[in-house]
Amino acid sequence: MNFRLFGREGAPSLMLIPGLGVSYEIFLPLIELLQDKFRIVAVEVDGFTLGVHTSFTSIDDQAGQVIGYVSESFEGHLDCAYGLSLGGKILSRVLERNEIKVDHAILDAAPLLPLPRWLVGPLRYYQCANVWTCYHWTGFWKWVFHSHYFDVLLDECKKVYPFGGGQAVLDGYKSVYTNKLEAIFGPDIHYWHGTLEGFVAKPQVKHLLEIYPALHVEVFPKLNHGQFLVDHPGEVAKRILNLL
Repeated sequence: MNFRLFGREGAPSLMLIPGLGVSYEIFLPLIELLQDKFRIVAVEVDGFTLGVHTSFTSIDDQAGQVIGYVSESFEGHLDCAYGLSLGGKILSRVLERNEIKVDHAILDAAPLLPLPRWLVGPLRYYQCANVWTCYHWTGFWKWVFHSHYFDVLLDECKKVYPFGGGQAVLDGYKSVYTNKLEAIFGPDIHYWHGTLEGFVAKPQVKHLLEIYPALHVEVFPKLNHGQFLVDHPGEVAKRILNLL
């Protein structure tokens, strides 16, 4: 795991954790908007690094690396943290372990519940095929998958796939699909998702509300997985600024 630093030293801290199959560069438009106001840490998750071959380990190990870095570099405290998809899953585990302080946490479409055991294998291989086709994005596959992988995600998959390959995707989804969030701690936790992914997100929200009734939920009309960040970085920046 690598940690890329942006913004002003001494400013409020903001950690950004990307999703599976994409790099920290998906946050660059957001970073450009916030780097004058925050000390930003953009995380490179193992298995999805740029220019370096790495292997995905587990949700708990990735969370442990985040905790270790924040403990050493930020005295165990973040003003704000934002996790997209897999990044939200990692952030939720950080909050569950409760070893560092995070004042404001945003889980954007984070998968928090495990799947039935019989479904884990088939679905992670299906998802691996999806990511493979994003990397080998040519005419036919572009037509097939464009319906649920918009251009930025396709481009991101093409950037990181050579450095972790299919094994990182398989290992990442296995860890996502087999881990359940049992508890969560923090003074201010938010969950975001788009209506087009509501069938997946609603059970996550229901579970979170059961273990953290003070949860703030925001739903974005006519948007799919990760699309609010990609299409509206200014709105994401505004919401983050409003938290402080």
